[in-house]
Amino acid sequence: CRQLFCSPFGPSSDHRPVLKRRCPSDRDSPVKAKRQRTVAGSPGQEASVEPVAWLEPSRCAQLEEMENLLANDDQELIGDFSKAHLLPMVHGKDPGLKYISPATLAAVLTGCFSSSIDRSIIVDCRYPYEYEGGHVKGAVNLPLQQEVEQFLLEQPIVALDGSKRVIIIFHCEFSLERGPKMCKFVREKDRSCHEYQRLHYPELYVLKGGYRHFFHQFPSLCEPRGYRPMHQPAFKEELRKFRGQCW
Repeated sequence: CRQLFCSPFGPSSDHRPVLKRRCPSDRDSPVKAKRQRTVAGSPGQEASVEPVAWLEPSRCAQLEEMENLLANDDQELIGDFSKAHLLPMVHGKDPGLKYISPATLAAVLTGCFSSSIDRSIIVDCRYPYEYEGGHVKGAVNLPLQQEVEQFLLEQPIVALDGSKRVIIIFHCEFSLERGPKMCKFVREKDRSCHEYQRLHYPELYVLKGGYRHFFHQFPSLCEPRGYRPMHQPAFKEELRKFRGQCW
């Protein structure tokens, strides 16, 4: 599987040291020990110091684990902050989104992550005439917001194996506008359905370069093996119609 990755942008190899928080001392504990005091009638003599009330060891361990996770630059947490992202990511146009390379999508399709992924949904946000001219194998064509909301949120897709993940990958022709917009739309709608942090789909990705780049690199993983650009003269009327409906 590693041969599929041309130049993935994974976590940085330079690890920043993690600063561990010590358990509170008698100076900063929530319950402070009484200070040493001079015994009346015996100048210079000090009474024994009363015991310091420390935090429970389990509590200290939980705080330390949390701080280590958040301070480690190698950990980028998914939307509900429960774990790190599974797929290696690359730089993309929108810093608020998580992008993957065509090679990573190919690795997902060929089962390289099957031990960790229960369901992977590829959302093709292009217009139907583009999709019909060629698309990623197994991708579902959802160019309209109401369609993607019905498909993903009216009856949320859940993992049959609770130890595995459900991931969603969005793309359009170049993944510059339609795919990223749809990814943001799903995250916002998903957030509005829950109290903060909880999500149906905490792990969302955008395919960098879109279908165009994926098709040129992995045509065997497309069906049919074709690529129909959005701005194709024969479909000028379809383009005008769908542009008026989508956004």
